Amino acid sequence: MELLGTLTAVGCALVGGVFFAFSGFVMAGLGRAPDGAGAMRAVNVAAVRPPLMVLLFGTAAACVAVLVVAPEVLDRIGAGLYLVGTVGVTVAANVPLNDALERDPDTWPRYLRVWTRWNTLRTVSATAAAVLLLVA
Repeated sequence: MELLGTLTAVGCALVGGVFFAFSGFVMAGLGRAPDGAGAMRAVNVAAVRPPLMVLLFGTAAACVAVLVVAPEVLDRIGAGLYLVGTVGVTVAANVPLNDALERDPDTWPRYLRVWTRWNTLRTVSATAAAVLLLVA
């Protein structure tokens, strides 16, 4: 279980780092770019590839395994936090916003603000999940 918990924590931390970069400076840069909406739409297409998808959903699978076998409550809380606060928010908030931007690039000013808020929540939940998994 220790190896599973550690590897899952590393996955959570890596996902949190990717999302941190976007909330911390990528979105601000895109907000200043002449065609930030177009650039973000290109990022959204490029993101749906193995590097991010394997990391995001492979970590989710590891979290499910942790939920099944972990004896420590903090492990289970960390895994659940990642599944709800990172994967759940991705599916329920960020992806629909991406789809809306793809349909209508004029939504960019609102998208930039709202997407970044949800992304910051994903950042915090993935990072907190990593900490809980490591502490446990």
